[in-house]
Amino acid sequence: MFDLTEVKYVKRIVVGSNDPAQMSTEAQVEQARALLNRCLTESPKGKIIGLEKSFTILQIGEHQVVLQWLSYHIGFPRKPGWIADA
Repeated sequence: MFDLTEVKYVKRIVVGSNDPAQMSTEAQVEQARALLNRCLTESPKGKIIGLEKSFTILQIGEHQVVLQWLSYHIGFPRKPGWIADA
């Protein structure tokens, strides 16, 4: 059983392009996915405690482009040593 009172550290991971001025490459998206998977499988294991689903519509010339991204909030009982905050 997971109890939110045990959460002492939260890591936010964005998967997808959330900045129209700087589009994420496929390698950056894959790196975010790999970090998410690591957070959910390695010790101390995190749990998804929140999820943001966001999008923005851009008008580029005559075309509309939709940017979509997901932001995962992963809760941990303590900060993992392998997580480096920028």
